[in-house]
Amino acid sequence: MIQPQTRNHQPAPTKTQKSIALFNMKETLVGIVRKFVFFSKIHAVSKLVKNKNYLADEGWFESFRKQMPVDKYGQAIPWYTYTAIRFLAARVGSNMNVFEFGSGNSTIWWGRHTLKVVSCEHNEQWYRVLKLQLPENVEYLYCQLEPGGEYSKAANRQKEKFHIIIIDGRDRVNCLKNSLSQLTEDGVVIWDNSDRKKYQEGFDYLAINNFKKIDFYGFGPINSVGWCTTIFYKTNNCLGI
Repeated sequence: MIQPQTRNHQPAPTKTQKSIALFNMKETLVGIVRKFVFFSKIHAVSKLVKNKNYLADEGWFESFRKQMPVDKYGQAIPWYTYTAIRFLAARVGSNMNVFEFGSGNSTIWWGRHTLKVVSCEHNEQWYRVLKLQLPENVEYLYCQLEPGGEYSKAANRQKEKFHIIIIDGRDRVNCLKNSLSQLTEDGVVIWDNSDRKKYQEGFDYLAINNFKKIDFYGFGPINSVGWCTTIFYKTNNCLGI
């Protein structure tokens, strides 16, 4: 006679056991994420090492050490991609007027290379710090930030028109729309971080207004990952594109 098999019923896990299991699962996931971040950093650093000579020539190591956009001699440069900086340095003229949304070492650099710079800043603390470092041909404006407000209209309040308008601050799409009329006939627009999809509305607006573009992808000061700086232009522009 075959005896019926009996099943061993395991007792249901207690709340404490469930909590321990959940904690262990979270710790495992955290460990996986940490390893992913670690190896991502290793990958980024390995790219930099492969480009060591190029980055040394551009001053990347000095900028990383100082955490400021500077060249290998410690001189201020824009926080754009290196390819864009080189392109601009060869074409910018000392007779040009520039308007800049967002200020920093770029403001100092533009002041060294052009006739006049008007720069608009929304951060009052940063405005007070940078104001002491700017050359005499820079007119520095502080304006409180409000989407679509006075900050984005700062270029329109100027009497002169500008050969170059730089979109590198906040509220960028509104800044572009409110200032495009202040460009000279041969004027260009420089847009940093143009790889960000949230600015597509601005890019479409420029295309509607018959602007072409050149994208400058690559490394730039400080950062261990690349990005894009874009120049928007028309035929017969001031940069000779």
